[in-house]
Amino acid sequence: MEKINEIINCLVNQGILKNDDIDLKKLKSGTTNGILYTLNNNEIPKYVIKIDTPKLITATADFLLTYKDVNLLPNVLYTDEKKGFIIYSYISGETHFNRGSKLEWMTILIKELLNKYKKVNKDNWGRVNGIHRNSWADFNLSSLEFAKEDIGDLLTREDHKKVELLVNKLKTYEHQEEKYYLHGDVGVHNFVYKGNKLNGVIDPSPLFGPKIYDFTYAFCSSPDNLNLRTLLSSFSLLTQDVPFNKERLLDEVLFQLYTRIGICIRVHPHDLSGYLKAWKEWRVYLPSM
Repeated sequence: MEKINEIINCLVNQGILKNDDIDLKKLKSGTTNGILYTLNNNEIPKYVIKIDTPKLITATADFLLTYKDVNLLPNVLYTDEKKGFIIYSYISGETHFNRGSKLEWMTILIKELLNKYKKVNKDNWGRVNGIHRNSWADFNLSSLEFAKEDIGDLLTREDHKKVELLVNKLKTYEHQEEKYYLHGDVGVHNFVYKGNKLNGVIDPSPLFGPKIYDFTYAFCSSPDNLNLRTLLSSFSLLTQDVPFNKERLLDEVLFQLYTRIGICIRVHPHDLSGYLKAWKEWRVYLPSM
């Protein structure tokens, strides 16, 4: 609490906040490691204060400022010079629940965020704050290793082997990949819904990678409506640099679904049964051994 009081005093002294604006409430941080507070006015949240490491605050600020014209993202009010905290606008609504149909929120996400992603001229691929990869194939191999370890014998040895073949197949597309500045964690746990409609996207974990990654990540971020109709309808809205045939799209979704099962085991176990049911339906598209 001493740290947050220090922050408040600093902001008041600089004229960024007024004393009558200050009504603090600590938030549950969910899957983020940072400490979050809302600044409320008449019990209505107006801003969020996020306290985290300088690397993560810098990455968050850089991403939000790069896409400051995207209405789905919060607006940055202030970033600490030492990058110890950031203040951004509060987006009203709720995460996870009452989100409407997947096709509806995927449509908003694609039109208002994914299609506005900017290309980057960087040597590395992968997480801005993670281990830098020389290629997207290296990033996929790393994701495969983590997921395989988490999933273990929950899937058959044959399925694991087929996913390895799938990753090798994805490598053949690598020369077509364009590198974008991605949110990196676009899932229902970071989507804010209001009135059964997508109203905002929070908590970026910035990534240098192909746009298809964030698309399939969002599609696979909840176990409902993981079907071809929803996939193809939403994918038709995504702007692409190179033609994407149905086979490649299914390959990308299959691998994302596999890694999602691993993530689900670690942080969203309540969704596991839904993902395993979806996997039984999707595994028919795995490559033959």
